[in-house]
Amino acid sequence: MQKSCPDSENPLRLIAFDAEDLEVVSAHLQDALVRVGDMAWLPEQNRFVLGLSRFDWVSAEAGQCERAVAALEFQRVRTVRQNGVPQREPNTVLNLLAIAFESGESPSGHIILTFSGGAALRLDVECLEAHLTDLGPRWTAKSRPGHALDAGATQGS
Repeated sequence: MQKSCPDSENPLRLIAFDAEDLEVVSAHLQDALVRVGDMAWLPEQNRFVLGLSRFDWVSAEAGQCERAVAALEFQRVRTVRQNGVPQREPNTVLNLLAIAFESGESPSGHIILTFSGGAALRLDVECLEAHLTDLGPRWTAKSRPGHALDAGATQGS
């Protein structure tokens, strides 16, 4: 995995070639905001790309809540399936919760992108190859994303 420190002068750049690498990418993208219109499957190029507003968890640990414009690209994508993604509403914003890889017949498998509210994408891939890159400006986030379990709530309450 290739990594650099995230800030304006050294944007975050990660490459994932296996499930462990993808877990790191997923951690950096937890609570990223994705506009439905900023997701595209390019079947002629076997690529799937997303434009994101990435919450910077590293900066948040240092006491500064920031977001950054980023792009996530998956290579060698055969098919894309979706559940609960409002394709006809391109301005709808989804909150990305996690990205996981489910192995198939090696080296193929499925990349699962899970969003809050039950939306999900499944990318069938020849093999795992993902690129995450900060593209542009950073700005101060209004707040740190939180989840019910973060506040000490128990499941089901």
